[in-house]
Parts: sequence; C-alpha cells; structure tokens
Amino acid sequence: MTDYTAVLSANYAGKEWTLNDNNYESLVWLSDTAKPTKATLDGLWAEVQQEIADEKTAKVAARQAVLDKLGLTADEAAALLG
Repeated sequence: MTDYTAVLSANYAGKEWTLNDNNYESLVWLSDTAKPTKATLDGLWAEVQQEIADEKTAKVAARQAVLDKLGLTADEAAALLG
C-alpha cells in the first residue's frame, strides 16, 4: 500500500496539501499546480521506498564507520554508553 504522505513529502516539497488517514480520496491540493493523480503517486512509491531504504543503509554505514575509527564493536560502544 502506498504511503501517500511519504510520496508527497519526497516528491512535492514546497507544495501545500492536506491528507487524512493516508487516503488519496481525502487529498486536498492547495498549491497552484495540478494535483498529482493516484496513479502518479502509486508509481512513485517504489522510488520512495528505495530512498528510505538507502537512507537507513547510509545511517548504518556511517555508524559502523565511526565504530571502526574508534576500534569498537557495537556491543562495546553500547556497554560504554550504558
């Protein structure tokens, strides 16, 4: 199921809209541009999912890079931070 809020936020930054309960039928488009169709938003969902996954992967890699620089494992860092 498409997360319309995520798709709209990722692809229509700066546009004004409201949405209730992630229901496309409740989408009220407040911007001067044309309201995107349900099919358009559904088509963008896979791309947004990939962007979300890529962001998570980047965060994990960055965290691991810091641990590697410190010469610590995740468990050792957790033990130090209590």
